[in-house]
Amino acid sequence: MKNDFLKYQAQTTPHPLGMEVSHAKGSYIYDTQGNAHLDFVAGVSACTLGHSHPAIVKAVEEQMQKYAHVMVYGEYAQGPAIELCKLLANLLPQPLDTTYLVNSGTEAIEGALKLARRATGRKEIFYAHHAYHGNTMGSLSVMGFEERKKPFGPLIPECYPITFNCETCLDQITSHTAAVILETIQGGAGFIFPENDYLQKVKAKCKDVGALLILDEIQPGFGRTGKFFGFEHFGVVPDILVMGKGMGGGLPIGAFTASQELMSLLKDNPKLGHITTFGGNPVIAAAALATTKELIRDELISATLQKEKLFRSQLNHPLIKEIRGKGLMLAILLETPELTSEVIMECKSRGLILFWLLFEPRAIRITPPLTISDEEIKKGCAILTEVLEEKSFKNK
Repeated sequence: MKNDFLKYQAQTTPHPLGMEVSHAKGSYIYDTQGNAHLDFVAGVSACTLGHSHPAIVKAVEEQMQKYAHVMVYGEYAQGPAIELCKLLANLLPQPLDTTYLVNSGTEAIEGALKLARRATGRKEIFYAHHAYHGNTMGSLSVMGFEERKKPFGPLIPECYPITFNCETCLDQITSHTAAVILETIQGGAGFIFPENDYLQKVKAKCKDVGALLILDEIQPGFGRTGKFFGFEHFGVVPDILVMGKGMGGGLPIGAFTASQELMSLLKDNPKLGHITTFGGNPVIAAAALATTKELIRDELISATLQKEKLFRSQLNHPLIKEIRGKGLMLAILLETPELTSEVIMECKSRGLILFWLLFEPRAIRITPPLTISDEEIKKGCAILTEVLEEKSFKNK
């Protein structure tokens, strides 16, 4: 299986982890040798309710019995997509009441950028250094990591970087600006939080010059930080909200939400301003609807803050220099990238799945399912602490 994986499936790195997956359930992934791996990553924040959650399985099976794909997005009224969009409108503050469903977070970013340019008639877009919004051409154009962008240029013009949390940088936002796009919490950069009402100040500047604020909630959204969306922590409402990852409970989906007035601009002048074949797919929408209902009903979102406290209490070791993040969006910073990689790989060999962050090589990602139990948190932290202690002993 691994040989065929390497031979026939396109790879993203020279050395993929290559675990041969048999099945997954709850907080565990099982390999073909029968080994159980405690999952502290959740498909990189995607498996909100863990693996094979009964509510998601049931929703998918029931919808498949009715119909799957029947028509491109926006032509037929399909129950799961309508219910999902309506529920999101009820959960979100005004004027965020109209949602466009797509296939992934990066496609949602593309749609949001297009909508901002269409709405303002302007071209200029500002993004943050060390930002990550996806890997399609528009998303890549607003990625804040030049080494990763350069081989694929030229990218979309008139996209310019500013520094996250830098208030003086906001002077660059003018009446020529279509939008400012920011991650509510910078993910790949190392889980960097906005400071000193930064997001409020960006929104005020945008409003003053007639630009739009796009907030990327692809990673912090759907309960991961103790609120349904991360922006709720910071007293700001974006003009366009982008979501994905944990929205589908492990199935591929993305969306961008704005006011009906804004979103209506994509349906005329020109018609089909954004179009997607599989966006709003009823099977995927059913999974996202089930995920959202479970999050609301089970109070899993508020419980993430208690689970964060447990993680912090269990992870107390001299090699840990800092624990960043909120809720179950946590990053452990060690001294060096080399130590971080050694720890991640050693924990993998002992049945604990950890992962890296894109732009902060010293960080260990901890983004488990929101359904993870206290006992599972303690078990995983014990493995991690044991490995850190062995590394500390060897370095003495």
